[in-house]
Amino acid sequence: MNPTTLIWIPLLPLLAAIVAGLGGRWVGRHGAHLVTIAAVAVSCVLSLGVLKAIYFAGVPAFDGTVYTWLVSDGMRMQVGFLVDRLTTLMMVVVTFVSLCVHVYTIGYMRDDPGYTRFFSYISLFTFSMLMLVMSNNFMQLFFGWEAVGVVSYLLIGFWYTRPSAIFANLKAFLVNRIGDFGFVLGIAGIAYFTHSLNYTDAFTAAPHIAQALIPLAAATSVNALTLICVCLFIGAMGKSAQVPLHVWLPDSMEGPTPISALIHAATMVTAGIFMVARMSPLFEYSEGALSFVLLIGSITALFMGLLGVVNNDIKRVIAYSTLSQLGYMTVALGVSAYSAAMFHLMTHAFFKALLFLAAGSVIMGMHHEQDMRRMGGLAKYMPITAITCWIGALALIGTPFFAGFYSKDAIIEAVGESHRMFAPFAHFCVLAGVFVTALYTFRMLFMTFHGPERFRDAPAPDDVHGHDAHQEPGHEHGGIPHESPWVVTLPLIALAIPSVVIGALTVGPVLFGDYFGKSIFVLPANDVVTKVGEEFGDWLPAALHGFLTLPFALALAGAITAWVFFLWRPALADAAARRLGWLRSLLDHKYYFDWFNENVIARLTRGIGMVLWKGGDQGLIDGALVNGTAATVGWFGGVVRRVQSGYLYSYAFWMMIGLAVMLGWFLFQAPP
Repeated sequence: MNPTTLIWIPLLPLLAAIVAGLGGRWVGRHGAHLVTIAAVAVSCVLSLGVLKAIYFAGVPAFDGTVYTWLVSDGMRMQVGFLVDRLTTLMMVVVTFVSLCVHVYTIGYMRDDPGYTRFFSYISLFTFSMLMLVMSNNFMQLFFGWEAVGVVSYLLIGFWYTRPSAIFANLKAFLVNRIGDFGFVLGIAGIAYFTHSLNYTDAFTAAPHIAQALIPLAAATSVNALTLICVCLFIGAMGKSAQVPLHVWLPDSMEGPTPISALIHAATMVTAGIFMVARMSPLFEYSEGALSFVLLIGSITALFMGLLGVVNNDIKRVIAYSTLSQLGYMTVALGVSAYSAAMFHLMTHAFFKALLFLAAGSVIMGMHHEQDMRRMGGLAKYMPITAITCWIGALALIGTPFFAGFYSKDAIIEAVGESHRMFAPFAHFCVLAGVFVTALYTFRMLFMTFHGPERFRDAPAPDDVHGHDAHQEPGHEHGGIPHESPWVVTLPLIALAIPSVVIGALTVGPVLFGDYFGKSIFVLPANDVVTKVGEEFGDWLPAALHGFLTLPFALALAGAITAWVFFLWRPALADAAARRLGWLRSLLDHKYYFDWFNENVIARLTRGIGMVLWKGGDQGLIDGALVNGTAATVGWFGGVVRRVQSGYLYSYAFWMMIGLAVMLGWFLFQAPP
């Protein structure tokens, strides 16, 4: 495989970002979107060519160094690419979704004064993600990891005049730093045991590291590989928003809708899932780390989905859906079903990007209103948006024949086949999550596209806690809803097609075939995907059988519940909320994670900082060491200054006193 072609895939979005960002005044708005879209489109075409070469033509995977940055104590820090079937899948998904978002942005951000800056940011975001997924060493992986975080910080706070946006991007940045600290420790552990940052060396040494112990105390030690894998996964918890490091993701909705789609569909939040799948040769030798992954994913899959049931901001409902679906992927990783996690990552990228962009189309049609309580009956005003949103919703809940069905059901069955610790709890969570997913998804559909036209009524009361009733800047509220322009609806149609067909077309080779080959390593005792595949016939009988399974019954029950409570008899929802006031309060406060972070962790951190500042910096360093030393020198100088009087008789007197002392000392020391 030609390395030059591989270099151009991430390099083109980078160059386009530089042109749009630094040369925006010269190229103008039209030139900015033209150059960035063209660059991402070429990268997408090249990625498809790489996929064709590796999978269909049988070209061997590429694993090589492009540039050596430095060598320190024998450890080489390099820029290199590992392009195999796992990487290629991510490259195609990232570039295709990014291309759709770029085109969509033309219509969505057309009136924004930061138009060229936004295109520069999203192109730079694409470059960062491509560098992450194409890396063959931990240094480049960490570079892409941090670059994605920095650009997401810029994008979430794109409307920097809004205090809520600045708070959200700072929150995302700080929470991800917590995860990144664990990530760095994991990489440091790899470097300590292998004296290398290359994936190949780490994977080869995995069985050896699994036998090593790291002492934590005089009589306590922990398995080295387990500790390393847990640290790496803590990094994934930050990027992929797993409990308790999930709190930044819903608030990131303060950014423009296109970046919400890009962050939550195929790029930033899936980086952690991809990383764990890439590190499967390490995680497979650590039963403890995989159990930890399984537990965290289970909690996220169920309990984050419940938050979508009570939220009224259309974007935040989809954001909580993303949290839940990331939990499903993490559960798959925890039971060693890495291929199922990556398959769901791929299908989820299409239908979740579709849902976000459809939500953005609704927001545009509603003159930048986001509160679903002020919507209703939009299907007749926005038919293309409504149809494509329904397609994304049906894929999300796992309706047979849609893309999400094949990937989601595979995860549920894989968890059912697993005997790992926490597997029964995980199986309950993913099954209950099916009902919850259908409930909040159809609630969103019914409140937005069907029922009475509430946008003609008086404004809905502000939310009790003021977190889900706001508008994106750009237009004032008012007027009759309207369908979005073609630059917005075209990406919706482009994403709706794979949301329907991609699962059926790829479930055989990608999930149950040999698509991933050696890209993913699974020990024979942990291979639950093969057990699930033994009962898989083809996409058609699998979909037909899906109508008879428990997940479909749960999804149907969720849809019917949403219809009863939010379309047929909305008063029942209000009555249930009053009767279950304690539960509603718990969900409204998002399980009090934000309260705990702000009132306990933040205050404790500020308190510790205040003690260190007042006692350490001002008291000890400035007071005792710096000012205290100066005061001591000044005092001593004052004493000495009294001796230096300037009078001759004074000096003669002190000389006589000194001579007498010296003579007395000599006489005292002389022998008798």
